Amino acid sequence: MSAHSATTEENAQKVEVIPAAKEHEPALDDLLQLYAQDFREFHEIPLDENGRFHYNPLPLYWSDPARHAFLVKVDDSVAGFIFVKRGSEVSGNQDVWDMAEFFVMREFRRQGIGTQIAHEIWRRFPGSWEVRVMEANTFAMEFWVNAITRLIGEGYLLTPFSKDSESWKLFSFESQKN
Repeated sequence: MSAHSATTEENAQKVEVIPAAKEHEPALDDLLQLYAQDFREFHEIPLDENGRFHYNPLPLYWSDPARHAFLVKVDDSVAGFIFVKRGSEVSGNQDVWDMAEFFVMREFRRQGIGTQIAHEIWRRFPGSWEVRVMEANTFAMEFWVNAITRLIGEGYLLTPFSKDSESWKLFSFESQKN
């Protein structure tokens, strides 16, 4: 897959969603540290003795053809990442696309960039999708409702579920290739 870039009218910034290669693993690992720090506001995430978070599935994104990692750049600056995989974490449906992880650095939030890159990913991988969101993460809940609604309207299913004593919501919807 090739990188895609677009300039949004709202922010006049060049936004790129770039397929991550094995050589991007150190950058993704660094971004995962920021992601884990943000996520620790809502959920306990174990850190090692050096205060680092380890995302065990990361190496699978270069060996498993059902997994896809992307770096996000804004005006040539790294701005986040997206991990997509085939197969549901909740329903068990192996034909669904799962937004495994999605992260935009704080300085790039609330500019429409997150919605733009989510839409690009959903168009790259048309079909059935699931997005899991912890209910305690109210910012993420608001973001995903907005991003999904802007893509498909109200045509999504929102299902509550529990995992590890936490309350979650599962967005299920269909995306189309444009």
